[in-house]
Amino acid sequence: MIDFPILTHSSDRDIIACCKGRAVTVREFLGEAASLAGRLPERPYLLNDCADRYRFAVVFAAALLRRQISLLPPTLTPETVRQLARSFPGVYCLTDDPHRAIDLPLLLYPEDLSIADVERVPVPHPDQIAAIALTSGSTGAPVPHAKTWGNLARSARAEGERLGITAGRHIVLGTVPAQHMYGFESTVLLPLQNGAALAAARPFYPADVCAAIEQLPDAAVLVTTPFHLRALLTIEGTLPAVDLLVSATAPLAPQLAQAAEARFGAPLLEIYGCTEAGQLATRRSVEGPEWTAFPGISIYRAKDGFRVRGGHVAGEVRLDDVLELTSPQRFVWLGRSGDMINIAGKRTSLAYLNHQIAAIPGVLDAVFVMPDEQAHGSVTRLTAYAVAPGLTQASLMQALRERLDPAFLPRPLHLVACLPRNATGKLPRGALEALSESLREAS
Repeated sequence: MIDFPILTHSSDRDIIACCKGRAVTVREFLGEAASLAGRLPERPYLLNDCADRYRFAVVFAAALLRRQISLLPPTLTPETVRQLARSFPGVYCLTDDPHRAIDLPLLLYPEDLSIADVERVPVPHPDQIAAIALTSGSTGAPVPHAKTWGNLARSARAEGERLGITAGRHIVLGTVPAQHMYGFESTVLLPLQNGAALAAARPFYPADVCAAIEQLPDAAVLVTTPFHLRALLTIEGTLPAVDLLVSATAPLAPQLAQAAEARFGAPLLEIYGCTEAGQLATRRSVEGPEWTAFPGISIYRAKDGFRVRGGHVAGEVRLDDVLELTSPQRFVWLGRSGDMINIAGKRTSLAYLNHQIAAIPGVLDAVFVMPDEQAHGSVTRLTAYAVAPGLTQASLMQALRERLDPAFLPRPLHLVACLPRNATGKLPRGALEALSESLREAS
């Protein structure tokens, strides 16, 4: 059985985090995690609410030491919190926000953590359930996906190998929260399992992201989303150099990837994966649409769709995507299974339509939406929302006519100031419905 220590750094003097200009060593991190572990209550489940990424990592490590399971829900709405309390009896919340209001037993991150003596790097059992990621189920109740420590560590090491993370050289800065699966894997586990360091900050606005990059002492890896990349590219002048750009949560338009690589002077790799299976493949977007799976991962077509197995994936997992396989390790992503639409006998995916509208020069952000069918037999029209301050509705529609079959032209097409994306750049259905309602009321 392979052992997976909490971290893979070669010395307790190695830097593991940068916190507001302060370099934190492995010795300090392990000592604080051990100290915090001794303060945790006797409860089975933990909601790690720390916004500071270093503190999040300390809390996650402390929970591992106490064999407590970290919960990673998709949102923290009051209803989600109530469902967590029902589904995971004994869950409590540990936060670094003294003003946090949440309907769970609350523990504030201690400001006076001492550094306990830790003689060796802890090695959790690989079969220990370290985290439960939750997805939004069709019934509204979150669906749990248990992650063992061994599978999480294997996935993070495979990602580090694919991205070329170098021990002692790279510092990972993320614009995505550590509480979401992509942020958890790529901004916390990635540095821990590849001898790298993490930046505690989670900048959101473009100027703050640039300032955070410039404060890092070593090569920066920026883990971000298409939404944040678009915002960063609106900054005039020179952008700070990074060693690598990493993007996920939505496919990148090729011209956005090209612009990002040119402005940051670094390669950009996209990550493909899902909460159920974890990270599975990467592609360099400027080189083409094809994805390459992580070593050991195989993808194949089954009766119920596409499935993945091997590598860090536990058993077999069905993918909720439509793929074009060129081999068990290489594929083109065509869209989400639920995104496939059929209008007037013609079939396409919302992902394809989103890609086409986002590729029009002048479009900063856009999305197609298929409204619910109003009545049996009625013709449902696609709706599109676009952020394109230099375009008119007529000029954007003309550009779409050159790219799309007339059946897929949006009716209506709304030009808006911004889209209601969440912290990971996704567009929740409820937020789009609220936007649609506000536009109806304003018309």
